[in-house]
Parts: sequence; C-alpha cells; structure tokens
Amino acid sequence: MILVGVQAQLADRPGVVPAARGLSHFGEHSLGWLGLAALGAVVQPQRRRQYVTAGVGAFVAHAASVVIKRIVRRKRPDHPYITVGVGTPSKLSFPSSHATSSTAGAILLGRASGVPGGAVLAPAAIVPPMLASRLVLGVHYPTDVAAGAAIGAATALAAIEGERLWADRAARRASKNQSKESNS
Repeated sequence: MILVGVQAQLADRPGVVPAARGLSHFGEHSLGWLGLAALGAVVQPQRRRQYVTAGVGAFVAHAASVVIKRIVRRKRPDHPYITVGVGTPSKLSFPSSHATSSTAGAILLGRASGVPGGAVLAPAAIVPPMLASRLVLGVHYPTDVAAGAAIGAATALAAIEGERLWADRAARRASKNQSKESNS
C-alpha cells in the first residue's frame, strides 16, 4: 500500500508531521488561499482583479471538490498500519479538497503576483508539499490528491478564462459608452 510506504518514509523525520499539520490548517476550507488573495488585492491594488479571481477560483475549486465528495462518497483511509495525524471535517475522501483548492490557489496567486513564471513556479513550490501532507497525515489516498490537483488545475484554467471574458465584456461596454458620449 503506497500510503503506508509514504508514512513509513516521511512521518518519522523531524518536523514533517508538524509541517503537514500546518499545511492542513492553512488549506482548511481554502481559507489560507482566500486570505492570501485578499492580502494581495490590498498590497497590489493594480492587480486586484487577478487577486479576486485567485480567491474566487480557490473557493470554487474547494466547493467543487465538496460536491464531488458527496457524490462519490469514498471513505477516508482506515487501516491499522495508517496513522491519522489530524482531524477532518468530513469522513469523505475523494477528491482531496486541500489538493483541489491549493492547486487552484497556487496557480492563480502565482499568476496574480505578476512575477514572471509565477503561475508555474508557485504551484511547483506549493502543491507537492500540500499533496504529500495529506498522505503523511493519513487522511487521503494517493488518487484523492491526484484527482484533487487535476480538478484544481482545471478550475484555475476556467477562472482565468472567466476573468478574460469578463475583462473583454467590460472593455466592450466602455467602448460602447465612449461611442455614445462622442455621438452626443
């Protein structure tokens, strides 16, 4: 069982379980991602729209995973060789909401930051530790976190496209209003 192997390799290393718990608390209900998006919108007001998109995208990803969990109804790992290292708000496992919102949040916040390559660098740095933390803590199967990451990435892409469509629509309205004022 992969999950037992992950725990055997990582859980006894100093600092791993406390770090995994910290990531777990940060990612709970996508609240950490929402907080970072709000902070970014305040600190970089010129990029507010991108930060709002990041917060909305992370939350929508989380909500989507909760809906899927209720449809699939896969129970969390329950095996004598698996140590559960953190409490969970639900007994349902598939997909991992932490993986879903963290993938969406990392992609969208990396993009919102304006740092060249941020939409790739942020997820590369953040997502693997979050996914591993769910296994180390014994609350998800590997397929839960893999599916969560895929759903999060798809949600991020949809959020980016939604933002683009909204910006295009706003630009058309502004142009139309400008034309009306010119003709008056």
